[in-house]
Amino acid sequence: MSELRAEGIVKRFPVAGGELEILRGVNLELSAGESVGILGVSGSGKSTLLHIMGGLERPTAGRVLYERNDIYQLDGPALARHRNQDVGFVFQFHHLLPEFDAEENVMMPCLLAGWTKRRARERAQEMLQEVGLADRRQHGPGKLSGGERQRVAIARALALTPPVLLADEPTGNLDPYTSEQVEEILLRLNEEVGTALILVTHSEKLAGRLGKKCYLRGGRLES
Repeated sequence: MSELRAEGIVKRFPVAGGELEILRGVNLELSAGESVGILGVSGSGKSTLLHIMGGLERPTAGRVLYERNDIYQLDGPALARHRNQDVGFVFQFHHLLPEFDAEENVMMPCLLAGWTKRRARERAQEMLQEVGLADRRQHGPGKLSGGERQRVAIARALALTPPVLLADEPTGNLDPYTSEQVEEILLRLNEEVGTALILVTHSEKLAGRLGKKCYLRGGRLES
């Protein structure tokens, strides 16, 4: 990956009597192996910015460039492939599929990318080993702790070794000990695999461990 770059991102939402502008010309650039923490008060637009940069939500104005291509100029299937193969998402709520076990959840991105079931299963087992859950691979989400579910979500997000990982309050619902475990996994994978990491958090301590720290204030991103 050469870079992921947001240029002049504006986002407005319709409200009674007009529009609410959440993002006002945000610029952000990230290259392979780099990491950035984004801080801001609740409702400041942190999650919205992350969704826009990941291809989940179109901006009102501005561009998101991945390898110099504007992702919002891609057609539907191409944008879906970009989201599946180039970007990994980890959210505050794990969004695991309850009817599938941990291994099957991690297999999903691989199957969507056209992998054989055998190859996808082998990759899922490898990733669950990476996050310390090899012995829990056949447990459904309902039989896993909150920290275990979040680690499964990380394994799923990284199953295709995406060049970009976007994490939205990934430890927001976890106790301090489990939060630290999840943080260590994210930071280690960023360093060892070279995945570019953008992490939205309320934690100054966690943001301070990343390569760069930014604040979203008044719709603008400040260092």
